[in-house]
Amino acid sequence: MNLNELSKTMAFNSTERMPVLFVGHGSPMNALEENEFVSGWRTIVKSISKPNAVLCISAHWETRGTFVTAMEKPATIHDFGGFPQELFEVQYPASGSPELAEEVQEIVQKTKVEPDERWGLDHGTWSVIKHFYPDADVPVIQMSIDYYKTPQQHYELGQELTSLRKKGVLIIGSGNLVHNLRKIAWDKFNQRYGYDWAIEANEKMKQFILDGNHQELINFQSQGNAFRLAIPTPEHFLPLLYVLALKENNEQVTLFNDDYVAGSLSMTSVKIA
Repeated sequence: MNLNELSKTMAFNSTERMPVLFVGHGSPMNALEENEFVSGWRTIVKSISKPNAVLCISAHWETRGTFVTAMEKPATIHDFGGFPQELFEVQYPASGSPELAEEVQEIVQKTKVEPDERWGLDHGTWSVIKHFYPDADVPVIQMSIDYYKTPQQHYELGQELTSLRKKGVLIIGSGNLVHNLRKIAWDKFNQRYGYDWAIEANEKMKQFILDGNHQELINFQSQGNAFRLAIPTPEHFLPLLYVLALKENNEQVTLFNDDYVAGSLSMTSVKIA
């Protein structure tokens, strides 16, 4: 066995169970700004052992079917517009992990997971993880969100990732509990302000999370008008279901970055450990 083969074999040996995170990622500008949310990310990662790799389910990679990035060197994707040139120049040169991609393909049984060589790391991933691991010294892969699956199917797919937690893999869901760009209060864009419906939905979501009432969150489409405004489309909410699906009975839930931006966004984030 050569050194490269040995490193691949050792990479996913048994470890203590890793935490899982849902991160409200908000604006891509958080990649550059210094604010309380960025500070919250840096604080939370100090409580987590350095992982062998990161698997991120980002709101910004929706596909027909389920895919996982499988390249050695994923590109930094600038999947947004209208921001300063400085943001488009940011690169996050973390390596990928074809080995972890293969592992995901093997352990997921309820759906076919296909390797992807084209996507890379979108801002739902790198704008957060660059604050976690600024030296880009932890391999990162992404798994896509199949927009044909039901919320229950997404939850069940998340459950199938459980074994990765004991192989040194930090699983992150990246989105926002409340995410309605059409309702943004542009006159309060830099203020920590939430509309009444945003606060109502976010508070109800938090209570379901803390109570372990996952089924009500899976059934988010039946939770009334505040939820409909908070989740006009599901892609920013679904990463939460992957994270909740991984919670084991003896684990604690911690909320952080629990605040609002511009009326219709919440940055509320969740750690399970």
